[in-house]
Amino acid sequence: MVAHIPKAEIHCHIEGAVPVELAHAQAEKYGVDISPIVDGSFFKWTGFTEFLAVYDTIAGLFRTNEDYAALAEGYLTSLAAQNCLYSEFFISTDHARMVGISEADYVAGLASGMETAREKTGIVSRMIATGLRHGGPESVERAAQYVADNPHPLITGFGMAGDERMHHPKGFVRGFDIARDAGLAITVHAGELVGAQSVRDALDYLKPQRIGHGVRAIEDPELVKRLVDEEIVLEVCPGSNIVLSVFPDFPSHPFARLRDAGVKVTLSSDDPPHFQTSIGHEYEIARDYFGLSDDELVGVTREAIDAAFVDDDTRKTLMQKLG
Repeated sequence: MVAHIPKAEIHCHIEGAVPVELAHAQAEKYGVDISPIVDGSFFKWTGFTEFLAVYDTIAGLFRTNEDYAALAEGYLTSLAAQNCLYSEFFISTDHARMVGISEADYVAGLASGMETAREKTGIVSRMIATGLRHGGPESVERAAQYVADNPHPLITGFGMAGDERMHHPKGFVRGFDIARDAGLAITVHAGELVGAQSVRDALDYLKPQRIGHGVRAIEDPELVKRLVDEEIVLEVCPGSNIVLSVFPDFPSHPFARLRDAGVKVTLSSDDPPHFQTSIGHEYEIARDYFGLSDDELVGVTREAIDAAFVDDDTRKTLMQKLG
């Protein structure tokens, strides 16, 4: 029903985008039994802590340059099939270190898959390097220092993912300063598992252009006004918000209220096979539950491309595809 709508996604974790079929193939390749965490076409877990554990298990099935090339190519090709013009996904050099692949091989593998997908489908993509919040400030500084010391044309942003309930943003200032000084655009996860103050703290200490999720800003009208005034873009992932019980159901989700208040909101799938979703499904949610028309859905795509961490020429070319 939304296949004709051009889409863009700016919040997805590449290790969280592994389809079950590919996970099975990788598990067989490395002799790992993943049957206890698979339910049909999706992965199963209970609660955010268990989700992180399942996420790490699936991420651990990718161990070589070639594995990551196949992952990026496959995911981007699937996006292109849903009429997605642009993808920005999070990468984690910490995950590379965990499985014993060098950061350089990890990035090179993903970049190779991105280029292959672009040649096959035309989809444009970029990477956002991230530090893991639950790894502490040292982990985030290490991730930032690596990308600062090893610039790559397809790594255009830096952010922080992981368990929002751990560590105050003020502990991560140095890591984000390293990334910002290296010329990387900034985003940070906030306002998902923790309330509006988490968003406020992220803005005060880390000074991002975008907030990953940010939906619980709705709890504080003054913060909503600040998001509007400072033109902060929210990377909203309604499907994952409902599965994680951030809100009880789609009718109570604040996407429409934030948008009506003037906040810049976008749509993304976060970790699609973990949250039983896809970029196409997120646009369907916005149509069916938030009442967006076709023109308004295209407007959401335009918002995402306008907020994308790309050069002006690339942005202009993408915008032209929207008509």
